Amino acid sequence: MEKPTPTTASMPDEWCLRHFDHLSPELAATMPETMARMRELCPVAHSEEHGGFWITTRYEEALAVAQDWEVFSSAHGLGISSAPTVVRNLPVQADPPEQRVFKRLINPFFTPAAVAPWERATRDLAGRLIDGFIEAGSCEFMDDFARPFPSLTFFQLAINAPAEDLEKVAYLASKSSTPDDPQARECWLGLRDWISDFTRRRRGEPSRGDVVDAVVNAEIDGRPITEEEVIGTVQLLILGGLETTAGALGLMFDRFCAQPEIPALLRARPELIPAASLELLRLEPSFVAVGRTAMRDTELGGRRIKEGDKVLIHWASANRDSGEFENADIFDLGRERNRHLSFGAGPHRCAGSNLARLNLRVALEELLKRLDDIKLQEGATVSYHRGLTRSPDTLPIAFTPGPRLASGS
Repeated sequence: MEKPTPTTASMPDEWCLRHFDHLSPELAATMPETMARMRELCPVAHSEEHGGFWITTRYEEALAVAQDWEVFSSAHGLGISSAPTVVRNLPVQADPPEQRVFKRLINPFFTPAAVAPWERATRDLAGRLIDGFIEAGSCEFMDDFARPFPSLTFFQLAINAPAEDLEKVAYLASKSSTPDDPQARECWLGLRDWISDFTRRRRGEPSRGDVVDAVVNAEIDGRPITEEEVIGTVQLLILGGLETTAGALGLMFDRFCAQPEIPALLRARPELIPAASLELLRLEPSFVAVGRTAMRDTELGGRRIKEGDKVLIHWASANRDSGEFENADIFDLGRERNRHLSFGAGPHRCAGSNLARLNLRVALEELLKRLDDIKLQEGATVSYHRGLTRSPDTLPIAFTPGPRLASGS
């Protein structure tokens, strides 16, 4: 299926070659076209913005940087220019062997077997949210479904946090992860304080056997985990659980509005939804890019990288590299392999990917079963969150009104 001709062109060549800025709203609006031009002009480009940094745009170099943690470190921050976190996110802001200790701590709670029992409650939640707007025949999809759905499932099922705190925490997470937001540091502080209070309460409660219990009671190399390590680990879980899946759902429905043949196909053949969600993630990942720091002089794509240089891995661009994916800009369920990088790669590959896949599959199954003729509301335009993640800021959609279902399914 061909994507409709874009209404916006790529950014100018001079911008691509010298002034690339991952925080630019113009890039967020023209990302597929601009990154295609970047791959063509200079697969490993250097930008003069934010003190200077490199950008990898092709699959080969992106994967090489992600896998080589000894040369390209995560321990010196994941951003190029951003408000520094008050507490480092663990395990992603650590290199092996320290990184492996914290990854092993959280991994058992997000295996396919661990998240499978959550499907019934996840499906019921999706049904209740859809009941809230289906009779109207329209909704603001980001506010009415994309954001609350994964956030509530994560809060209620993964970390057993009070649902009444969700709105506050979601606000803090969103603001703190927007690099140039003037309230970013204040929101990092607020997020830290909430996590500190939450984990302190949990220590005084009976064990629930969840990831929070595992974190607060952990031993790291034979010593009790520190307060800062507890906060940093839970902080990363929250940022991943509340932001990326919401963005992925928004980008999927943005595409559905532009290509109605895709939801029509999936409505008729729901067994294709798992494969379709992976292909949609490849085309429009919400986790767009991440930074690394070169630990020694090296070469990348024929360019000389110096010790201390910042390197931005552009996952979204790598996912559309024609050297790895034939007809890379096309939604194609017939791909023999789909080694997309939407969950990252290397030691820092997303620990919550199984939960994300469950949420996306259930959401698409329930939404497409009940929403027909999905389109943007008349006169609506879509702007996008910018930075290391990407999602529609708002997505006002219309569809054929339907009945509420008392069962929520």
